[in-house]
Amino acid sequence: MNSLIKLELVRALRNRKFLFFTVIYPAALFLLIAGNADSHTEVDGTGLTLPTYMMVSMASFGALTATLMGNSERIAKERENGWVRQLRLTPLPGRGYVLAKTAGAAVVSLPSIVIVFAVAAAVKDVRLDAWQWLALSGAVWAGSLVFAALGVALGYAATGDAVRPITMIVYFGLSLLGGLWMPTTTFPQWLQDIARWLPTHAYAALGRAIEQSQAPHARDIAVLVVSFVLFAGGAAWLYRKDTLKA
Repeated sequence: MNSLIKLELVRALRNRKFLFFTVIYPAALFLLIAGNADSHTEVDGTGLTLPTYMMVSMASFGALTATLMGNSERIAKERENGWVRQLRLTPLPGRGYVLAKTAGAAVVSLPSIVIVFAVAAAVKDVRLDAWQWLALSGAVWAGSLVFAALGVALGYAATGDAVRPITMIVYFGLSLLGGLWMPTTTFPQWLQDIARWLPTHAYAALGRAIEQSQAPHARDIAVLVVSFVLFAGGAAWLYRKDTLKA
């Protein structure tokens, strides 16, 4: 499994287009959204300044891009070109394949998180305590595992032709409704009630709790844990189902 993880990392690092959209794009969006805001512009109902609030949103968005988009399309293509069939001839179990894909995508998501944090600190003067930076990096990185597992599941649920539009719908839907592009406090109340149960909302909420020196909300942790179990379990089941077809 370690060899497969290393292979996934090498392939991702060689893909310049993938690196642009996962590392540069989120930081550029952060500057675009928070560019005119100063250190006193607060987001209503959060107690956080706009740059601080959007820093977590864009770091989460970058990790989501790296894990969800990277996994789903790559796996669907591997199924079509026979690579997955070759892996089935090795001793690698189904859970090992899912874990390798999940772990590989999560590692690739780390640079996007660090770049957004660095840009926010250098350009928008976002200041946190050392423990907050460390905890924030760890929370956003660990949370990306949820969407890495979702990417694996989508890669097995859709064909090579259908995986991109399906993934894009899920990707943009989770980003928008989860409040990664704009504060959910601007949503109608009924939409805010829905957003609270989405994994992307819970994902970003973990980081904002750390920024406010508060303990994460139990509901957010529960949403992420349940989502990971469902996505990882679904990915493993779809892998086994695909194996029976071969």
